[in-house]
Amino acid sequence: MAMSFFDQFASPSYLGIPLIAIAIALPWVLFPAPSSRWISNRLITLQGWLINRFVNQLMLPLNVAGHKWALLLASLMVFLITINMLGLLPYTFTPTTQLSLNMGFAVPLWLATVIIGMRNQPTVALGHLLPEGTPIPLIPVLIIIETISLFIRPLALGVRLTANLTAGHLLIQLIATAVFVLLPMMPTVAILTATVLFLLTLLEVAVAMIQAYVFVLLLSLYLQENV
Repeated sequence: MAMSFFDQFASPSYLGIPLIAIAIALPWVLFPAPSSRWISNRLITLQGWLINRFVNQLMLPLNVAGHKWALLLASLMVFLITINMLGLLPYTFTPTTQLSLNMGFAVPLWLATVIIGMRNQPTVALGHLLPEGTPIPLIPVLIIIETISLFIRPLALGVRLTANLTAGHLLIQLIATAVFVLLPMMPTVAILTATVLFLLTLLEVAVAMIQAYVFVLLLSLYLQENV
């Protein structure tokens, strides 16, 4: 039983062919296509307004050079939210519970921010490794610590997203299993447990959106240090 709880995180396959590519590509089909008409429907108008507000908030602390990342970060935000939300539906697979996928997003984007900083302003980029006013005896130790913290950033991005979604899915499955077990024996307790399950599902919807926002927000903060 303990192992079956983790079967939901195994990448599905059909005839030996992994289906994670379909799970990643399918959300793009659900996005409404922009219209050439001046007046769009309510869904496209709401989507455009939300993306516009998000981009404005995200690009506010960045200078003009960082605004080139607006399309990439907004697309990543919408993509992660869609995948996380679809993963809460029954009989679906959440690709963002795979650490390899999240690291595949985190490492290249983090590395791009570091390369931009080293190319455009190497003195400022390297200056982040040594805080101003550091005593001379502590300089080697702080440089090592700051370098390690720099290379831990992409790992923290990927692990944070994976751990939060994995923990939420496990909690939902555990409480749902408890509801089915308790229903024939103690219906009152089962109803109370089902209420907790409903509230936890609402919490997981919020977590799915918040974690996607945090992932993109941290990337923008890393970009802010290097532009």
